[in-house]
Amino acid sequence: MSDVDGLTIVGHPLVQHKLTILRDRNSPTQLFRTVMRETATLLCYEVTRDLPTALVRIETPVAVTRSPAIAGKKLVFVPILRAGLAMAEGMLDLVPAARVAHLGIYRDPATLEAVEYYFKAPEDLARRLAIVVDPMLATGHSAIAAIARLKAAGASDIRFVCLLAARPGAEALRAAHPDVPIWAAAMDEELNDHGYIVPGLGDAGDRTFGTR
Repeated sequence: MSDVDGLTIVGHPLVQHKLTILRDRNSPTQLFRTVMRETATLLCYEVTRDLPTALVRIETPVAVTRSPAIAGKKLVFVPILRAGLAMAEGMLDLVPAARVAHLGIYRDPATLEAVEYYFKAPEDLARRLAIVVDPMLATGHSAIAAIARLKAAGASDIRFVCLLAARPGAEALRAAHPDVPIWAAAMDEELNDHGYIVPGLGDAGDRTFGTR
């Protein structure tokens, strides 16, 4: 549960265990990348929990029956580059038929403001459920800009998924886009002077790709 309206904390023991591995500074790059992908798969399970289904006619090896299949809007995963890529891969493990849009945004180190440098999305974005993924929701600037860009491109049904949220970022995102719910593995209370989540897990992009 969360006291921020519209923010769901996924408290499943497997998610929490994997988050602890991700927080640990001694987790090597390969382990971090693998666990990031696994955790994203589990978070995808939660964020898609309410997808509509419809009964379809199929034949089992024994008999004809009607069984539920996903209906309604198709999915598009929207990783915020670059750190969101590993999360998108984990979600594609669960929903391999989903489309993927790419949104390049970096945080200006001086102002902490979001700067867009790349955007490519399916033409039928308006007819899809867009799930935006980024490991960290810190100041919220990148997430707010990403969602605004998707809305400008026609998206109207949007959800945001992260590993770790900071309270200031979660509150800012909900204030800017109250129609966009958030899912996270945990919420930390503070940001430091550089806009990093405390205690957090460091720079998710650097730890995923082994860069500094």
